[in-house]
This record gives sequence, structure tokens and C-alpha cells, in this order.
Amino acid sequence: MEEKQMASFVIRFHLAGVDEEKNIKLWRIKVTHVQENEETLFETMEEAVLYMKEITNYS
Repeated sequence: MEEKQMASFVIRFHLAGVDEEKNIKLWRIKVTHVQENEETLFETMEEAVLYMKEITNYS
């Protein structure tokens, strides 16, 4: 029987500012890996998703 694995994440978005020249919002993204109680900060959603894929060995 295959062992079930689970990974849980809490993702928080904090508006850090606005780039007036580019007219875009600048976000700080905090990802907490629940099982390890580890928090990591990112500036883009793509970076946060890549981190979660690496933690879970998602391909």
C-alpha cells in the first residue's frame, strides 16, 4: 500500500507598496510550510509556487 503524504501551506499577501512608474502593486508573499513550521518570503507568486513545488517534489 502506498503511503499517503501531505503538505500544507499558509500563504499571506501583504501590499508592500506601489510602483508609480509601472503602475503595479508590489507584494510581499509569506509562505508557511505547516509541517516544518518554516516561513519563507517571496516577491512574486511564481517564486512562491516554485518553492511549494520543490517542497512537495511536484513535477
